[in-house]
Amino acid sequence: QVQLVESGGGLVQPGGSLRLSCAASGSIFRINAMGWYRQAPGKQRELVAIINSGSNTNYADSVKGRFTISRDNAKNTVYLQMNSLKPEDTAVYYCHAGVSPNIITMPIPYWGQGTQVTVSS
Repeated sequence: QVQLVESGGGLVQPGGSLRLSCAASGSIFRINAMGWYRQAPGKQRELVAIINSGSNTNYADSVKGRFTISRDNAKNTVYLQMNSLKPEDTAVYYCHAGVSPNIITMPIPYWGQGTQVTVSS
């Protein structure tokens, strides 16, 4: 079993910054893609940013140029640096990772518990 633990959410004023972290632990042989998703009230969960094992990244158009995803493979951790935050960024942010527990098993998807980000004056 694998656990993803997020941290770094909170309340910030428009134009401010936050850094989210997500650490994976448990039965890990290899972590493939890691990503951040978000879900605002009344809306579907959407992809924010994703980074693969080769550190190639992809972003939602709404966050390009403002958010940066990165990972530290030695720590099994993915980060999301969020700058120039807007009220429309308010949502619960979820970490996602595809984890192989051994050399022969395809990646299994895991989700974190979510962390609230609120952008408001």
